[in-house]
Amino acid sequence: MTTHVALAARALGARGFILAGTCDFSVINSVLKVENTWGRAYKIVACGISYIEIMKLWKKMSWPIVHLTMYGLPLKDVLPKIKGRRRPVLVVVGAEKVPREVYELADYNISVTNQPHSEVSALAIFLDRLYNCCEQDIKLEDAKIMVIPSARGKRIKQIEQSGGEEVGEKQEERD
Repeated sequence: MTTHVALAARALGARGFILAGTCDFSVINSVLKVENTWGRAYKIVACGISYIEIMKLWKKMSWPIVHLTMYGLPLKDVLPKIKGRRRPVLVVVGAEKVPREVYELADYNISVTNQPHSEVSALAIFLDRLYNCCEQDIKLEDAKIMVIPSARGKRIKQIEQSGGEEVGEKQEERD
C-alpha cells in the first residue's frame, strides 16, 4: 500500500515523499525505479524519520500540515484555506491506527468522504482538487518514455536523453 501511496502522490504532482518510521527500502527502490524511466518528479525522497519530528519541523516553518482522515472536516470546506498559499504543504497519510498526536499537530484534518476508503484514494482526490486537475499532463525533463494519449491501445514514445528529442513510438494492443 505504501508504494501505491508514493506513486499516486508522484503522478498527481507531489514534489517529495517522506516515509516516516522504519525505512522500507523496497518502497524507496520501487519509487526510484519508476523515476529512472518516467522522470524524476520528487525533489525529496527520505525515509526512517520520525513523523512527529517532521510535523514539528513543518510547524516551526509555519508550513501547513494536512492530515487525510475520514474523521476530518469535509475537503470542500477546508480546501479554499489551503489553496493559493505559496508554502509547501505536508500531507500526512496514515494507516489504520493513527496516533492522536497526528490529529493535534495537523493544521487541517480533512476528509474526502466519511465512509471507509483507502489512503491512496484520499490522497489522489486531495491532490487532484488542490491542483485543479492541472497535474494531468506532467512532463519531466529526464523521462526516458512518455505516454501518448490514445482511445485504444497503449502508445509510448521513447525519448532521447541527450536533447530530450523523441526517437520512436511503440504501440501495444490493449488486453
